[in-house]
Amino acid sequence: MQNIDTIIKILKANHKTFKKPIVTEISEERNPFKVLISCLLSLRTRDEVTEKASLRLFNIADKPEELLKLSNKKIESLIYPVSFYKVKTKRIKEICNVLINKYNSKVPNTLEELLKLKGVGRKTAAITLVYGFGIDNYIPVDVHVHVMANRLGWVKTKNADETMDALMKVIHKKYWYDLNDLLVAYGQNICLTRSPICSKCKIAKFCPRIGVTQSR
Repeated sequence: MQNIDTIIKILKANHKTFKKPIVTEISEERNPFKVLISCLLSLRTRDEVTEKASLRLFNIADKPEELLKLSNKKIESLIYPVSFYKVKTKRIKEICNVLINKYNSKVPNTLEELLKLKGVGRKTAAITLVYGFGIDNYIPVDVHVHVMANRLGWVKTKNADETMDALMKVIHKKYWYDLNDLLVAYGQNICLTRSPICSKCKIAKFCPRIGVTQSR
């Protein structure tokens, strides 16, 4: 991977100037359950909305048993206006029920078991493992990671799942743990999905801008 060391170094230096993604902030507690739930809330939802919703919810209940005691309407009111808040409420309660009855109220620590939870995809499972448990065997990929990895020419993929597999083949494992956090923060602030701010990009000279049709 040409210039990968330099790019990562620059991204880390700039990372300090950005607000941390909410899942990253929550991961500092090393609480797999809170990472899992906040990641579910974040799907198709802006980070600032996810942050407020997660804080409201966890201030009332941050364990499977506590969440199950809440009514659907109560959870809905706490997490609104995250996207699909009614569906996510049902998913959260279903997951809590499974965790209590099948996993002794613990979040499973393997990709295979996490994917058995309804509504949990590879991105959410990988984020839970990496940032909830500190297991660096995966590279979590969301839209920001997918878009940036393709723009930089690191991979040529059609979706996030393909990107996750492709990145794990070409990126040295020493970067796996930090990569999602770095690219998500940079993607939220500079390398925007629709119109990246290339004029302010610190890694622009290393980027072939593959697929970029408009920028600022």
